[in-house]
This record gives sequence, C-alpha cells and structure tokens, in this order.
Amino acid sequence: MNLVNSEHRQIIIIGAGSAGLTAAIYTARANLKPLVIRGLEPGGQLATTTEVENYPGFVNGILGPELMQHFEAQAARFGTELRYGMITSVDFSQRPFRLILDDEKTLLADAVIIATGASPKYLGLENEKRLLGHGVSSCATCDAAFFQEQEVAIVGGGDTAIEDAIFLTRFCAKVYVIHRRKKLRASKILQARAFAKEKISFIWNTLVEDILGEEEVEGLLLKNIETKETFNLSVAGLFVAIGYQPNTKIFQGWLDMDNTGYIRTLPGSTYTNVTGVFASGDAQDHVYRQAATAVGTGCMAAIDAERWLESQNQVSVSHADKWGKLADSQE
Repeated sequence: MNLVNSEHRQIIIIGAGSAGLTAAIYTARANLKPLVIRGLEPGGQLATTTEVENYPGFVNGILGPELMQHFEAQAARFGTELRYGMITSVDFSQRPFRLILDDEKTLLADAVIIATGASPKYLGLENEKRLLGHGVSSCATCDAAFFQEQEVAIVGGGDTAIEDAIFLTRFCAKVYVIHRRKKLRASKILQARAFAKEKISFIWNTLVEDILGEEEVEGLLLKNIETKETFNLSVAGLFVAIGYQPNTKIFQGWLDMDNTGYIRTLPGSTYTNVTGVFASGDAQDHVYRQAATAVGTGCMAAIDAERWLESQNQVSVSHADKWGKLADSQE
C-alpha cells in the first residue's frame, strides 16, 4: 500500500445526508474526530426537498436545505470535519482501509461508515429537474399532504408506484397512474387495492413527454405509445416512482449486496461483511427510505463503529462468526 501523501483518520464517513451527519454527531461526541466526505450531493435527498413536515421536532415544518444546515452545524460543533469531494475508489482488503478522494488523494481509515444514500430514478426530462420540489417529487410519503384535494399523476407500474398511488388517495382528489405498458408489474394484491379505488385512474401505454408549467407543475404532455397521439393532462403534481438506485457502485466486489445494489448488514446492526465497515441510511435501507429512519441507522452505525474500535479483536472474531452463520442461513 502506497502511503505517500496519505492522511490517516480513526473514522471516515462517506456521505453527508441524514445518516452520515447523524453518524458524525455521535462519533464526534465520542471524540473520534470523524471526517465526513460530502460527495456530489451534500445534504442528500433532503437538500432538494422544499418543505419537510414529517420530521419530528418541527411543528410548522422546515425547508429541507435548512434542516440539513442544522445537521451540519451540529456535527461541526462537536469537532466533525466536513470536506468537499468524492470517494472514487476503495480498498477494503486490509486495515487501515484505503479510500481515494477525487482520484488523487489517499485517505486511510481504521473504520468506515457508508452513508452514500440512494438516488431516485427520474425520467430525464429537462423540466423535471427544474420543477423538482415545485410539483415534481419522488416521495409520496414526504409530499402528498401538499396536494390536498388536487389532481396529481404518478409514473410507474411497480409496487412502489402503486403503493404511492394508494397513499396519495388519502389527500388528493384524483390520482392518475401513468404506465408505459398494458399491465402493471406490482403484486396482485396491490393491483386489486388500486383498481378498487375510485380516485385512481390508469393511463396505459403512455409516456410523459414533458412537464408543463413555469413556476410550478401545471400539467403534463403525454404520448400514447401505440397510437403516437400526444395530449395534455392537467395536474398540480407529478410523482416519479420508477425506482431508486443505491449509490454503492464503488463498493461492488468488496461488500455483500442484494441484486439491486443495497448493502446487506447483519440483522439489527449496521455491520457489513467486511469487519470495520458499517452501512447506514438509504444505501442499506430499501424499505423505508425516510429521513427519520436514516437518522436512526446513522446513530446505530456510529455506536457500532465506536464499540468496534474499542475492542477490535473481540468484535472481529464475533463479527466473522455471525456473518458466517448469516451467510449459511441464506444459502
């Protein structure tokens, strides 16, 4: 291992969203002097969210970027160093672990907490990015309440899209499900529930060609795949539910993941299959994907890492035994 011009830290946290900054607060308070690498999207998904009303402690809601500023300030208060940059490759073959920052600087870490999150998949439309947070959303749970008694659309045909459509009916006057195929990919029980909802209408074999509106979403330009006909749909919001992609590509080959790229951890903990590497937040959680749950696993990762650093030998052996048993049970 080339250690020239390297920098050694007890703990490095990759990611500066809810999970990463919570891990930073806890590890900094434990006097571990964490280094947080911010990545391409400091603040995570909340940094692109307008008003957050479902995070505990803020009765009147709070802007997503403002909430993340509070997270950062609290982490910095206890001695966290926050550094701009991107971890471009890792070497978990031996300790200290080696992380390469921006393809040039070598960072060494006794322990690593991964909090790189997951990115929602979008349609790739120019107006989609411009109107994100102004009628375009990838989180029905987060933003449904902003569309009380309004008509909205959701794109997708899998479990997430149909679950979100059903959830949206609690708030919205009408929910249009736009799907590019003739039938849904969602489970049969979810389909049955959705078809039974009077508020839900399905638009089949259709693509979203454009999102209309200057300051906020006013409607959609749709195109029928079979007839090639284009038409407008007047809605106040568009929810994109075509899946999430965990930001874990650089860890492939090192960490155990499921077939979609989410990092597997030991049940009830944040331990990965590599001793000394911990995973938290949406990089590990494909079920809940909420700020509150990311904060919880960020806290868990910090505590797991702190305890492991205190007794490396003991934890190393027990961790290896536990992971071996887990792997055996999944075969």
